[in-house]
Amino acid sequence: MTTTATTLKGEPLDKAALESLLRRRMFYTPSFEIYGGVSGLYDYGPPGCALQANIIDLWRKHFILEEDMLEVDCTVLTPHDVLKTSGHVDKFADWMCKDPKNGEILRADHFVEDVLESRLKGDKEARGQQVEEKEEDPKKKKKKSKSHEAVKLDDAVVKEYEEVLAQIDNYDGEQLGELIKKYDLKNPATGVQPSPPVSFNLMFQTSIGPSSNLPGYLRPETAQGQFLNFAKLLEFNTGQMPFASASIGKSYRNEISPRAGLLRVREFLMAEIEHFVDPEGHKKHHRFHEVENIELELLDRHTQLSGKTTTKSMAIGQAVRDGLVDNETLGYFLARIHLFLKKIGIDQTKIRFRQHMANEMAHYACDCWDAELLTSSGWVECVGCADRSAYDLSVHAKKTGAPLIVRQRLDEPRVIEEWEIEIERKKFGPFYKKDGRAVEAAIMATTQEERGKLAKEMEENGKVAISVPGVGDGKVEISKDLLAIKWQKRVENIREYTPNVIEPSFGIGRILYSLIEHNYWTRASEGGDEARGVLSFPPAVAPTKVLIVPLSSHKDFAPAVRKLSQKLRSAGLSSRVDDSSASIGKRYSRNDELGTPFGITVDFQTVKDGTITLRERDSTRQVRAEEDKIIEAIKALVEGSKTWKDIESELPLFEGQQDVEVPVR
Repeated sequence: MTTTATTLKGEPLDKAALESLLRRRMFYTPSFEIYGGVSGLYDYGPPGCALQANIIDLWRKHFILEEDMLEVDCTVLTPHDVLKTSGHVDKFADWMCKDPKNGEILRADHFVEDVLESRLKGDKEARGQQVEEKEEDPKKKKKKSKSHEAVKLDDAVVKEYEEVLAQIDNYDGEQLGELIKKYDLKNPATGVQPSPPVSFNLMFQTSIGPSSNLPGYLRPETAQGQFLNFAKLLEFNTGQMPFASASIGKSYRNEISPRAGLLRVREFLMAEIEHFVDPEGHKKHHRFHEVENIELELLDRHTQLSGKTTTKSMAIGQAVRDGLVDNETLGYFLARIHLFLKKIGIDQTKIRFRQHMANEMAHYACDCWDAELLTSSGWVECVGCADRSAYDLSVHAKKTGAPLIVRQRLDEPRVIEEWEIEIERKKFGPFYKKDGRAVEAAIMATTQEERGKLAKEMEENGKVAISVPGVGDGKVEISKDLLAIKWQKRVENIREYTPNVIEPSFGIGRILYSLIEHNYWTRASEGGDEARGVLSFPPAVAPTKVLIVPLSSHKDFAPAVRKLSQKLRSAGLSSRVDDSSASIGKRYSRNDELGTPFGITVDFQTVKDGTITLRERDSTRQVRAEEDKIIEAIKALVEGSKTWKDIESELPLFEGQQDVEVPVR
């Protein structure tokens, strides 16, 4: 939902000015722009690439290194059978509707949301309240029309609209269609009600190989490659449980109506974790005690279903004990996600964790929470943390017959009584031929309850019928000379089980854009006649760490600048030199726009005694010392072991060459 966005300093956000800065300084740009561009596709420029690389670097250290995760890099091209088995072919879809007058395709939930929000804005205007206009995509060329009319609504209608918006993600296609009819929602561009919503699969389809006999898709997530490699990863981990795998890579979703820049795109970078855990241990986590006192802003499903969006601040330990968050492992990762977002510079007043409602839950999830960040486009899901139970490993094992299980040696033997399957392999294979593997997988995937019924059926009829998708008409008969189902007692020294999975899934592009908005503000230029943008990224994620500014173009400065650049590179600190003829204040301002946290001035004193000044971006205050001390200070600031206040207490303040700048009010 649309909200009043603010800058880092709490002032109203000028979205147009920020967008202009990002494109002018090439953080990102529309792909294929000289050909007119394609909605939902963007290219990153140098500062955007560096910012993304630094976010990923911190992500690797925070999760993969800290948690001893096993990183894999799997292929993007995915065969049809894999995604059919995972459920994506049938269920990975959004609801769309079509304007019968102009043919415009609309995403149904966004359409309902936009029209109801427009009516609520009109109500506010009619009541004399201030209304913030939603930013329009500058690439969309539509007839200009007022986005809302000043019409006062009954209080009951306002309440009803707000309740609908609070649970907009919970409606299915039929319910969205009913809302469109009930409230007579029309496309503002044509004044016509769109057609009833229909399901649209979001995957990009392709064919693999020149014969086109192997249909496939561009992956919609990185997760499936991790699940299919589970047995090999378990072996690599010497059979130890629990463990986690991780993957960073591009995914693809054919969005119905991409909008809001980087927040809804068709190609995007994901970082996903699959944490495999024993379901018998109540999904406890051995490090949960380290995070149990961390406070999170939680918006549970019951609050949303009551038509409200009020969050409650609660320690994650309490949330797990109260059953609000299902288990310790899920809670542990919610807290770790919170700490990561805090570390990279996300505004802590603009983050909440929202629980999925039943209808919006992914087909594979039994519980899910999203880390949502507040932006000029409202609350945006940036990280999903789902309990996928044993869904994925189970369905792939059933389809392929691969043993995607854990074998655990028991301290004490167990006596097990259960129905067991015995297949007459000499006859079974030749009888079913190429379908034998699928039929066997379906048999082995049956539950104890189903096997009991099948045993009775076999005894009465001499044969049984089981469901095997993709074989014949989906039903296969098996006679008693091919299969036996017996009640048997055995002693078990090895326990076999299918792990459950907790999955944190990060949309890096959304996090990157939210980070930019959360760290943007403006201040007056040196002359005070122009507001200049500042991006106050934490040093660890800033695209460039240091700006080197020679005070003069005098030839004596060149060796000092080269030497300083080399020292910074050797220390692992990225830097840029700005030796243009612009004033020192203007040169600093240009790099404040890029989020460069530190500036070094090389002046005539540097040539004499080797000392340099170090400027801090946000305060514009400076210190002066020898090169090595300044570089050591920058390293400590980037690593986070010291703050600027610490540096000011250790090194002499410098009062010359100040670029006088004050925050714009």
